[in-house]
Amino acid sequence: MPAAILVIEDDHYIQELIAEFLRAQQYEVEVAEDGLEGWEKFQAGTYDLVILDLMLPTMDGYAICRRIRDKGDTPVIVLTALGEEKDQLRAFEEEADDYITKPFSFHVLMKRVEAVLRRTRSAQSGEQLFDGRLRLDADAYKVFVDGKLVETTTKEFDILHTLIHNAGRIMTRDMLLDKVWGYDYFGDSRIVDAHIKNIRKKLGISIIRTVKGVGYSLESELAGVGG
Repeated sequence: MPAAILVIEDDHYIQELIAEFLRAQQYEVEVAEDGLEGWEKFQAGTYDLVILDLMLPTMDGYAICRRIRDKGDTPVIVLTALGEEKDQLRAFEEEADDYITKPFSFHVLMKRVEAVLRRTRSAQSGEQLFDGRLRLDADAYKVFVDGKLVETTTKEFDILHTLIHNAGRIMTRDMLLDKVWGYDYFGDSRIVDAHIKNIRKKLGISIIRTVKGVGYSLESELAGVGG
């Protein structure tokens, strides 16, 4: 079945262009012109991806992203004219999966959409990674700590999965961007920091070590896991 995408964008012209372009690529598309309508449609439907503007009437994109995360891990691509670093970091703190600034290329948007959907669906079948208290089920894209399910976004899962497969090795921010994003990213590499912060908070265990000025690695107790 084609992926179902919800586009929440108050600029009618841009909204229609995005919807037309996505439908031409065989995606199923629903649209909303303000925040409240977008949230109501999200609650009423089942979507594989949300493309979300930030500056919206009735409810801003940050609030919508937060509510989506409260309900689950549906991927969110932010598409906005807000291009400052603080805006990007705030969106990633709200656990957005990607961030695109306007004006934008429709071809780049499509690559981002494809990449996010691919990450969501392409977990290696049946693989499980264990380390005492931590388990990753890559088939179901789920994370468990002490046997309890921890809700993560697809991007957070992929970062944690990458760190575990490279246990004992220092991963720079650029390396994580390359491994997890899967395309050339031209923004601030510190978006990785925002994701790491969210992962640490959700896991509640100290397994990710910051290597000051370089990047991140897992604690030695995880060495040898994965492969």
